[in-house]
Amino acid sequence: MLTKLPAYIEQLAEIDKKLSSPDIMKDMNAYKKLMMERSHVGPIVEEMQNLQELTEQLTDAQMMLEDETDPDMIEMAKEELSSLKKDVETSTKKCKMLLIPPDPMEGKNIIMEIRAGTGGDEAALFSADLFRMYSHYAETKNWKIEIMSSNETELGGYKEIVFSISGKDVYGSLRFESGVHRVQRVPSTESGGRVHTSAVTVAVLPEAEETDIEIKQEDLKVDVMRAGGPGGQCVNTTDSAVRLTHLPTGIVVIQQDEKSQLKNKNKAMRVLRSRLYDLEESRKQKERSEARKSQVGSGDRSERIRTYNYPQNRLTDHRINLTLYKLEIIMSGSLEEVIEPLKVAAGEEALKEM
Repeated sequence: MLTKLPAYIEQLAEIDKKLSSPDIMKDMNAYKKLMMERSHVGPIVEEMQNLQELTEQLTDAQMMLEDETDPDMIEMAKEELSSLKKDVETSTKKCKMLLIPPDPMEGKNIIMEIRAGTGGDEAALFSADLFRMYSHYAETKNWKIEIMSSNETELGGYKEIVFSISGKDVYGSLRFESGVHRVQRVPSTESGGRVHTSAVTVAVLPEAEETDIEIKQEDLKVDVMRAGGPGGQCVNTTDSAVRLTHLPTGIVVIQQDEKSQLKNKNKAMRVLRSRLYDLEESRKQKERSEARKSQVGSGDRSERIRTYNYPQNRLTDHRINLTLYKLEIIMSGSLEEVIEPLKVAAGEEALKEM
């Protein structure tokens, strides 16, 4: 592994040279690409240099042990040798993890869609619970949430809610939330105290920029209409709602939450662009061999990924056999203990492929 260090040092120097050029700021896409490369290569060089130093220390310690005759010094040398071997093992593992090429979508913002599935009102209420969970988690990470559209029920749940989350490493943290989330609890509407099982579907779409995917105007059908749902000032009185239909794929996006037709159209375009981008990425993933699929799941919307059991205060992630008996804390937004093991599992799978 250390034989690659000179090449990485040279690569890092070349990146820094390009970044120091006055012309680089004129092309923000090139600048972002270089910064992404540097954030990958920099830590590799740093950890490899650390590994090289530890390896040299280990070699020196082994030589000293061979030449030593004093029993006390031999014992000390053995302890040092054992400690250095552990440090080398840890550093080697870190290097391997750092060598995994970063996902090009890692740093993207996302559009998250939460939809109630089986379970009626109870599923809609759990949709609202999941939205609050992700909102609280976003607050702890200083991320920004913007609701794109929502369909609220009389009991305060959501048949559907679509929102964007922007900030640092959003997609990298929440990418494994896609799938079916199953909840087991006694609904507030249940008088007999029976536990019901409901399901909610979550979709995590990397938010696509205009440079990521091109939408031709001739492929787009735009309809304007009056907004539906509860009335209010300016609602249902003007043609502010917008429906976009992407003719080649049949994808339809409706936006009506804003009073302005232009704002609704802009939001609809963001959602449409992200759905088309996700569709293209899903197609690419399917073309790859089965061996490249991570054990944490393929991101299939129909895959049951997690169970939230309220009577037992238990959360179980079925992809990595993770069970935590702190559901109440997790639902308040403390998601790190769920997200980090998923990241580690994905990294280990990527290492096996390498």
